[in-house]
Amino acid sequence: MKINRWLVFCLIIVFAILLGPFLVIFFASFEPSSTLRFPPTGFTLSWFKKVIAMPMFQKSFIFSLQLALYSSFLSLLLGVPVAYITARYNFKGKRLIELVTTLPVIIPGMVAGLALLRFFVLLNIFSVQATLLIGHTAIVLPYVVRSTLASLVNLPFSIEEAAQSLGAHPLKSFFLVVLPNIRVGIISAFIMTFITSFNNVPISLFLTGPGVSTLPIVMMTYMEYYYNPSIAALSTLLIGATLVVVLLVQKIFGISKLL
Repeated sequence: MKINRWLVFCLIIVFAILLGPFLVIFFASFEPSSTLRFPPTGFTLSWFKKVIAMPMFQKSFIFSLQLALYSSFLSLLLGVPVAYITARYNFKGKRLIELVTTLPVIIPGMVAGLALLRFFVLLNIFSVQATLLIGHTAIVLPYVVRSTLASLVNLPFSIEEAAQSLGAHPLKSFFLVVLPNIRVGIISAFIMTFITSFNNVPISLFLTGPGVSTLPIVMMTYMEYYYNPSIAALSTLLIGATLVVVLLVQKIFGISKLL
């Protein structure tokens, strides 16, 4: 069947919008001069060596990585039980729980960041690291609840009942029967929460403090004072790392099943 030319045109537009900005950043990262420009006037890898060796980027990258991992695991510990209760039981307030666990996604990030800042200032008992962990966990929690809930809804309750009728304790049937069958939803939730937390700007912008900052905030601050290709080089490295993770997930689990 012949493809309509308008469909081809729309496909080209979509690819240009989705890939165009990344290609500009990619090629600009090889610019040899000290000014970020596209197309580049030459080719050099010096900006990659520079950003890798800069302590401010090293420190913020490690902290962002730790923060994304901890907030993802914490959101799984909290979100999976909430999703299980919502999927398996009917009770008053169920709709309210579903609404509350969706709010962090609906509310604009800047509003959520300001609200969390005022909340933690009033409490005044948490360190900067703890406030960032709680804030990021709150933001990514809806992804865990929604993804796990979708897997649980598609898992027949009769399977769990059969395990319990054969003598398995409800807790044992959950770990041995339910969890293995919803692992795709949990892995998918972990990937989404990790990427969301690592790239988050609004929450981190309000909750970072002296000496504690995430990589996106450090990159934004750096760009206020310097307009050289180093940020483009760092962005290229992050894009490359993301592609490696996606390819690994695709190879091991099949990305089409997860996202």
